[in-house]
Amino acid sequence: MASPDVDKPEVQLELEPITAQPSHVVLTDQAPVPIGCPPGLEYLTQIDQLLVKQKVELLEVLSDIETKNKYVIKNSMGQKVYYAYEDSSFCTRMCCGNRRGFRIIVVDNNEKEVIRVKRKYKCCGGIACCANLGCAAHEIKVQAPPGTTIGYARQQCTCWKPHFSVRNADHDTVFDVKGPCCIWSGACYRCDTDFKIYSPDGHTVVGKVSRQHAGFIKEAFSDATNMSVTFPMDLDVKMKATMLGLAFLIDFMYFEDQHQDSD
Repeated sequence: MASPDVDKPEVQLELEPITAQPSHVVLTDQAPVPIGCPPGLEYLTQIDQLLVKQKVELLEVLSDIETKNKYVIKNSMGQKVYYAYEDSSFCTRMCCGNRRGFRIIVVDNNEKEVIRVKRKYKCCGGIACCANLGCAAHEIKVQAPPGTTIGYARQQCTCWKPHFSVRNADHDTVFDVKGPCCIWSGACYRCDTDFKIYSPDGHTVVGKVSRQHAGFIKEAFSDATNMSVTFPMDLDVKMKATMLGLAFLIDFMYFEDQHQDSD
């Protein structure tokens, strides 16, 4: 015998609204700003990693014309923190290659310049075993705000492995940075390249600058790179900005002309 129909109570589920992750960092005034923090670097107090992604330029892909480098700088969640672009002349880029002098202008999400990275052209730059000589060692100066120097990253003398020092505004060495014996790049090389950052004792690894494999297509047809910079959370923001400048220096020295060299 069929049972009579019984009205069942409707169950209503209350769903929490899904909020989309913002594409860029939205700064708030909740976190206290450290004394002496340069304007525009406040967010660096809250993170221990930056992702640096170079934009692919179509003109470089289709020709041998070297264009100005452009970078998007994100946090570990993929949110845009800064945008950076190279300031250099056409003749300098075409004639001097990765040894060229340049300025990297770093702006925040409001398009305000917060960091400036400067490197002078050196005719003998890049000869590692002669890096004790001023004319041979590549060096970048980091300013924040523009006009106020907060640190340097300088190539050090070495027989084989890449070696850099990260220095404060007084040129005192704060960290040593050492790269691998061999630095390979290209479409078929799928491993990351790590430049480890050591504390002053020379034994404790406190961070690294990594060049990450960008994918077959990007590696095969351009010299655009993906890099990451990892550092201690409680590190002075001035040193964090200097390590970002070091990432630009490493990119120019070892990965800038890889596509042209493979042609």
